[in-house]
Amino acid sequence: MSDEGFPVEQIDTSRPHPARMYDYYLGGWDNYEVDREAAEQVIELFPSIRPSARANRGFLQRATRFVTEQGIRQIIDIGTGIPTSPNTHETAQAVSPEVRVAYVDNDPIVAAHAGARLTGAGNTGFFLGDVREPETILDHPTIRELIDFDRPVALLLVAVLHFVTDKEDPARLARTLGDALPAGSYLVLSHGTADFFPDGSQTKAAKVYEGATATVNLRPHAEILPFFEGFDLLDPGLVQVPLWRPGPGSPLPDADELRRTGTFYGGVGYKA
Repeated sequence: MSDEGFPVEQIDTSRPHPARMYDYYLGGWDNYEVDREAAEQVIELFPSIRPSARANRGFLQRATRFVTEQGIRQIIDIGTGIPTSPNTHETAQAVSPEVRVAYVDNDPIVAAHAGARLTGAGNTGFFLGDVREPETILDHPTIRELIDFDRPVALLLVAVLHFVTDKEDPARLARTLGDALPAGSYLVLSHGTADFFPDGSQTKAAKVYEGATATVNLRPHAEILPFFEGFDLLDPGLVQVPLWRPGPGSPLPDADELRRTGTFYGGVGYKA
């Protein structure tokens, strides 16, 4: 059961779910046959998806570490996906045990694992919610218990807005969430793109998601930038995720590496 009493038996196993497919790309086991079959179709069409998923995970960890090193002590992670260690709270609390993390996802299987892997360490909470309903997320009791909106917050929208269609207006959703945060807050965001794959392989792979619970909507750089409205993009800007602050002693990836891992743009914005 989730914190809202959602019976795990009602998990939809008739269609693949993006969170469970992503878990499969990362080598996880919390997925079903329908997810694995769809994920294998994507891998066959676009082999770069697996190293790209790992690169996106690395961006999440580096960006989380960065914002906590800047003094952030509360995080809202929307679209957290299947728990995969190190999770957001593990990365953040390694910098400061005081960090509080509110996890949000719309997949009941995430809720089924949240108690053991996401909310057992203290200063964390999870609830079922959808980024398409930002007001519901902001007003949820778990958010209100964990997050003080009078103090800076880091909002994580990592690999989630590309599951929102243009009709659902992802820019408005990001703006609504960002407007609720005080000055001194951060936005950590990554998003799928086809900018670097002119052969069309990634676009063909994205069509597999038409049979899933959410479609993939790949966007160019110019369409992702507006999601940072209200935030100042920090260096190096909105870049392929392997290029975002790879860390001391870590060389920048070469062109071949970027072709393997450059499926996502990522960036961090600061609300002045």
